Amino acid sequence: MKRVFTLTDRAWLGSCLLYKWQKTLGNYIAVAGSDSSVKIFDRHGQRKNELNLPGRCVGMDWDKDGDILAVISDKSSSVYLWDANVNKTSQIDSGMRDQMSFVLWSKTGPLLAVGTNKGNLLIYNQQTSRKIPVLGKHTKRITCGCWSSQNLLALGSEDCSVTISNQEGDTIRQTSVRSDPADIQFSVMKTDERSSPGESTVSVAVGKKTLFLFNLNDPDNPIELAFQQRYGQVISYRWYGDGYILIGFSQGYFVVISTHIREIGQELFQAHNHKDSLTSVAISSALNKAASCGDNSIKIHDLSELKEMDAIVNLEDETRGLDQLSWTDDGQLLAVSTQRGTLHVFLTRLPILGHSCGTRLAYLTSLLEVTVSNRVEGEAPVAVTVEVEPNFIAVGPYHVAVGMNNRAWFYAMGDSGVERLKDMEYLGTIASMCLNSEYAAALFEGKVQLHMMEGEDQQEQRQTRLFPDGDRKEHIVSHALTNDFLFYGTDRGVVVCILVEDWQVLNEYRHPVGIKKVFPDPNGTRLAFIDDKSDGFLLSPVAVNDSPVEIPSFSPTITGVLWETWPSDKGVFVSFDDDKVYTYAMHKNTIYGPRVVFVGSTKLPFSHKPLLLYNGELTCQTQSGKTSSVALSTHTFLSHTHSPGAHTHTPEELGKQLTQALMLKRFSEAWELCKVLGGPAGWAEMGRSCLIHMEVELAVRVFRMSGNVGMVMSLQGIKGIEDRSLLAGHLAMFLNDYNLAQDLYLDSSCPNAALEMRRDLQHWDSALLLAKRLAEDQIPFISKEYAVQLEFIGDYVNALSHYEKGVTHNNKEHDEACQGGVARMSIRMGDIRRGAAQAISHPSRGLKKDCGVILENMKFSEAAQLYEKGQYYDKAASVYIRCKNWSKVGELLPQVSSPKIHLQYAKAKEVDGKFKEAAQAYESARDWDNVIRVLLEHLNNPEDAVRIVRETQSIDGAKMVARFFLRLSDYGSAIQFLVLSHCNDEAFQLAQQHGQMDSYADIISSEATQEDYQSIALYFQGENKHLQAGRFFHKCGQYSKALKHFLKCPNTDDNLAIEMAIETVGQAKDESLTNQLIDYLMGESDGMPKDAKYLFRLYMGLLQYREAACTAIIIAREEQSAGNYRNAHDVLFSMYTELQTQKIRIPAEMNTNLMILHSYILVKIHVKRGEHLKAARMLIRVSNNISKFPSHIVPILTSAVIECHRAGLRNSSFSFAAMLMRPEYRHKIDPKYRKKIEAMVRRPDTSEIEEETSPCPYCGFTLPQCELICPGCKNNLPYCIATGHHMLKEDWSVCPHCEFPALYSQLILLLETESVCPMCSETLMNQVEKMDDCSSYLQPDQSEH
Repeated sequence: MKRVFTLTDRAWLGSCLLYKWQKTLGNYIAVAGSDSSVKIFDRHGQRKNELNLPGRCVGMDWDKDGDILAVISDKSSSVYLWDANVNKTSQIDSGMRDQMSFVLWSKTGPLLAVGTNKGNLLIYNQQTSRKIPVLGKHTKRITCGCWSSQNLLALGSEDCSVTISNQEGDTIRQTSVRSDPADIQFSVMKTDERSSPGESTVSVAVGKKTLFLFNLNDPDNPIELAFQQRYGQVISYRWYGDGYILIGFSQGYFVVISTHIREIGQELFQAHNHKDSLTSVAISSALNKAASCGDNSIKIHDLSELKEMDAIVNLEDETRGLDQLSWTDDGQLLAVSTQRGTLHVFLTRLPILGHSCGTRLAYLTSLLEVTVSNRVEGEAPVAVTVEVEPNFIAVGPYHVAVGMNNRAWFYAMGDSGVERLKDMEYLGTIASMCLNSEYAAALFEGKVQLHMMEGEDQQEQRQTRLFPDGDRKEHIVSHALTNDFLFYGTDRGVVVCILVEDWQVLNEYRHPVGIKKVFPDPNGTRLAFIDDKSDGFLLSPVAVNDSPVEIPSFSPTITGVLWETWPSDKGVFVSFDDDKVYTYAMHKNTIYGPRVVFVGSTKLPFSHKPLLLYNGELTCQTQSGKTSSVALSTHTFLSHTHSPGAHTHTPEELGKQLTQALMLKRFSEAWELCKVLGGPAGWAEMGRSCLIHMEVELAVRVFRMSGNVGMVMSLQGIKGIEDRSLLAGHLAMFLNDYNLAQDLYLDSSCPNAALEMRRDLQHWDSALLLAKRLAEDQIPFISKEYAVQLEFIGDYVNALSHYEKGVTHNNKEHDEACQGGVARMSIRMGDIRRGAAQAISHPSRGLKKDCGVILENMKFSEAAQLYEKGQYYDKAASVYIRCKNWSKVGELLPQVSSPKIHLQYAKAKEVDGKFKEAAQAYESARDWDNVIRVLLEHLNNPEDAVRIVRETQSIDGAKMVARFFLRLSDYGSAIQFLVLSHCNDEAFQLAQQHGQMDSYADIISSEATQEDYQSIALYFQGENKHLQAGRFFHKCGQYSKALKHFLKCPNTDDNLAIEMAIETVGQAKDESLTNQLIDYLMGESDGMPKDAKYLFRLYMGLLQYREAACTAIIIAREEQSAGNYRNAHDVLFSMYTELQTQKIRIPAEMNTNLMILHSYILVKIHVKRGEHLKAARMLIRVSNNISKFPSHIVPILTSAVIECHRAGLRNSSFSFAAMLMRPEYRHKIDPKYRKKIEAMVRRPDTSEIEEETSPCPYCGFTLPQCELICPGCKNNLPYCIATGHHMLKEDWSVCPHCEFPALYSQLILLLETESVCPMCSETLMNQVEKMDDCSSYLQPDQSEH
C-alpha cells in the first residue's frame, strides 16, 4: 500500500478526528476536528472548501449519491448542507430547540434523519423539503442509528432502548437492552430458508460487551452474544458476505463469527492482530478485504482467505496510536485517523490503466503518476507525474499521453528525461487514444481525430484530420494506430485501413455485423477484430479482396487481444477476458490455406490486466500499480529447451509440449523435444506438422531421423516443385487427405496428378469423373480397372458394363483382358451361351479355367468342355464323372493326374465288371488295397498282388494276401504276410498249429516285441530245441534261461552254442552267469575242457582285457606249438591293438612273442624278395628262440644254416649246423641238405660279415641294426615291421591302419612288390608318409616287464 497524502492542521492537534468519505465516487473527504469547522479535501489531499460552524461538529454524513454533505453542530439547531457539484453551502432549520446529536442519510432515498440530546427525531426529505418532527422518540440522547434498504430507521439511545421506525417516523418495533447501545446496523441473518426478503435483522453492540441480534420477524426471541473476557471490549464490528460478522476487540483481537442458527456461538476465525489495542475495523466489499488498526499499524486480510495477511502498514511516527479506519466505496483509498489529530490516506487499489506500444509499457502507478518501462530492451522505468487522475493512458515509441473527459496531456520521452509537450482539448469526451512515433489518434463521439503531436510549423492540413470524412455517415467504435496505418471499425461492420503517410483510405472490409474492437499486429499486416456477436476474426487489411479467417474457440467474454512482440513469433496472439488468456497461432502457408489454430488457455490471476506478450511471457498490470509476469501454459516447452537440466518432465508432459511447439511453429524447440523423447511417435508428429506447413526440407530431416525411408524418398522426389498448389497437393496426399489433394491438384499447373492419385487409390468413380474432364483416352483403362474391383466385390452388372466400356479395339492385351471379363460376367449374369463362346474363342487358358469354375459352381456341364479346351484335364474329368459321362472320362484318363478321378473311374469300372481296367485305374489312383483286392478276388493274380504288397508295404493288402495263401494252405507265405500286416499273434498261432515256428522266427526277426520273442522261446523250449530256445530267450533279455539252453546244446551245435553263450554272458554282465560259463569252458562241469579261444572271446566280451591278454598268450602258444604261426601272430596282434585302444599296459611276454613271430613271417618276405642277409638276420633271431617253434625246429634251423651261408654269415651257419647234428635232430634233416650240413660241421668256416650299426632312437648310442635293446639307455627299441631292424628317428613312418612303426625307406621298397602291411595285412596304397616328429612314439616302454 502506498500513502497518497497526510492531512494535518494546527486546530486538530491532540484530538480525535471525525471524517467521512464521499459515497459512491470517493472524490472528497470531509474532516472535522475540535475546532468549529469542517474541511473538505479532494482525493489528492487538496483542500476544496471549509464550512465554518457556530460550534464543534458533532456529526456529518453524505447522501447516497455523494452529492450533498450534511453537518450538525453542538451549538446550532440548523443542519448545514454542502453541494459537491456546485461547491455551495445551505442551511436547514430543524425546528428543534435542543442540541443535535445524530445525523444520517437514507441508503436509498433523499431522506435525512436528525436526532437530538433529548431523544427527539426529525426526518427531512431533501427532494420535497418536507420535515417530519417526531418528539419523544426516545427519552434520552439518540447516539446511533442506521437506515435499512427498505427505508426503515433503527435508532439507539442512552435510555437503553432500540426503536425501529418507518420513513414517516412511526415506531414499528421497540426493544430494551441491558446497557447503552452503540453501532446499530441492519443486515440479513444466515438462515436455512430465505422466508423474509430484505434486511430483517438489527445488530447492536450493547455496553461494549455483547452483540445483540434483533429479528424484526421474530421480535420475541432476540439473540445476545457474549465473548471471552480476554478479548476486551467490543470496539467495532462489520457484517459481510452471507451472514458473517467481523468484530474488533480492544485487546487487539480480530474475530469472525457466523449468524447461521447452527453455527451461532462458534468462532470461525480469530487472530491477535494487535499487541496492545485495536481501535477500528473496516471492510471493503469492492476489494473483498478487511482491515484493522491498532497500536501504530494497519493490517489487511483477504476475506476469502483470512489466515493469510494481505498487507501490513506500520506508522512509526504515530506513537499515540491510531483511531478510525474508513474505505472509499470503490476500495481505492483507505483513510486512517490518529489519536494525535492527523489523517493518513493510503492507495489500496488503483484504476487499472495501462497501454503498450511494441515492447514499451505505460501504466498508472499512483493516482497522479504514470510509469513508462521497456523491460525487454533493458530500459530503466521512468515515472511521469501528471496533472490529473487520468481516465486513459496511451504510449508510443517516444511519447506518452494521459487524459480525462475531452482533454489530453502529451509528454515526450528523451534521453534528458520526460518533457511535457502540450495539452489539447477535443470536441467530445475521449473514449480511447493511440500513438505512433509522430501522430496521435483520439476516438470521441464516433469519430477519430488524427493529428501530429509535434511540429506546429507544418501546414495546417497536415496537422490534423477527422475521420470519417464529412460525407460518410459512419460511427467509429474502435480504432488502432501503427507506424504506417490507422485502422478503425464502425458500428455498421466496416473495417477501414488508412495509410498515415498520405491520409488516404488504403482498403476497406465490410463485415455483416458491427465491429466492437480492432487489434492490429505491430506491423499492421494482420488485424484481429471482435464483432457485435462477440465472434473473433483475423484479417489481412492491407491485402485487397482478402477474406477474414474466423478465430476458433473464441469466448464471448473476450475483452482484448495482444499480439506477440517477439520477432520470431509474428503470427502468435492471445485473447483474454477477466479469468483466462487464450493463445492462438496464425498459420499463413499451410496446405489448408491460411488458418488460425487455438493452442490452449492459461488461467489469469485475479485482477490482472494483460499489457504485453513477449516470447510466451505475459506482462500484466495489477491493482497495486505494479506489473506481474505470467508464463503462458502454451509455452511450457521453453522451460525445457532453454534450461534442459532445470526440470524433469514425464513423457506425457514432453508430448504435450511438443504438440504446443508444433502448433506455434517453433520447429527448433520441437526438434530438441523430439531428441529428448527419443521414440518414433514424436518424430512422426513433427513430420506431419512439417508437411502441413509445407516445410519440405525440414520434413526430410525429420523423417530421416524417424527412419521413414519411404517418406524421405517421396519428399526428395517433390523437393524442386515451384507450383505451390501442386506441392501442397502432394503433401496433402502424403497426409491421406485425398479430397484436399484433389482440389489442390486441380488448381495447379498439373491437374492430371489428381487423376493419377485417384487411380492409385482405386477411387474409380472419382477417377472416371476426372478422366472425362482431363483425359478421355484413359476412360477405357480406368473402366477395366474399375470392372476388376466390381467383379471382386460381386457387383457383376456394373462390372459387365465397365468391361464393355473398356474395349479400345487398338490395344490387344488390354482388349483381351476386357473380353475375358465380359465372358466371366456374361456367365455370372446367366448368359451361358455368350460367355462360353467367348471363353472358347479367347486365347487364354486361364480364362477357360475361370469360366469353367464359375459354370461348375453353377452346376452347368459346359464347364467340362471349357476345362478340356483349356487343357485342365483333371477338372474336366471331374465334371464328366459328375455327369456320368464315362466314355469321356476314359478318353481323358491318360492325361489325368488326380488320384481322386482315377479312383472314381476305377469304382465305376468295377461296378461294370471290367476288373482289369478297374485294377489299372486303382493303381493309377495309388489305391493299393483295392488293387490287391481286385487282383486276388476277381483276377486271381496273386503274383502281382504279392509284388505290390512287397513294394508298398500295405498292411491291409498284406492281410488280404495272407488270407489268400491260407485258403491255399501255403502256411509259410500266409505267416509271412500276416507278419507284414502286423498280425503277429495270428501268425504265431498259425506257425504253432502247422509247425512253421522256424519260418515264423526267421520272418519276424527284428520286427518282433519282447513278448513275441518270449513266446517263440517257450515254444522251442517245449520242443527241446535248445539252440533256438536259447537264441530267443537271449533276444527277450532272459539271459539266465538263454545260457542254460546254450549249455544244453548237443555237440553238433557246440561251436555256435558256445559263441551265443559268450555273447549272452557279455550282455548280461552277471557274475554268476560268467562263472557258470567259465566252469563249462574249463571242463569242470562235464570234464571236457573247451578250446581256449572261447575263453578268450568270453574275456573280450566281458571287457576283461588283462585276462583276455593272458588267454591270448596261451592260445598263441598253443597255435605256435601246433605250427600255426600266422594264427598265433594274428591273435597276439589283435590283442595288442585292443590293449592299446583301452590304454592298458602290454605284457612283455606278449610283446616279445609278437616280435619273434613277426620276425619269422618277415623271413619268407625277405627270401621272396631275394634279400638273403635280412632273411638270415631274422632267422638268427628266430633260431635263438627256437624253443617257441617246437613243431618246426629242424626245418627252421636248416633254413637258418642255408640262408646264413648264402649271406656270408659262415660262423652263424656253422653254429646252427652243429645244433642240427645233435642226435635228436640229425635223423630229421631233409636228406638233400644232410651231406652239405655235415660237410659244414666237419670243415668249419668261422668267417662272418660284421653286422651294420645304427644309432639308438632314444639316446643315439650306436648298436647293431637287429639289436632291440640299447646297451646305453637300456630301453626296448621299437622295431621296423618291414625289416625287423630297430627304428631310426630320421627315417620314421607308421602304418596308417595299425600304427606300428616302419623305416620309411624300407617300407616304400617293400611296397614295390607287396601291397599289404606286414603286420596287420591291410592294403597300403600311397598312404605312407614320412614323419618329421616321432616323439609321440618314443614314450617309455609300455610293455609289462
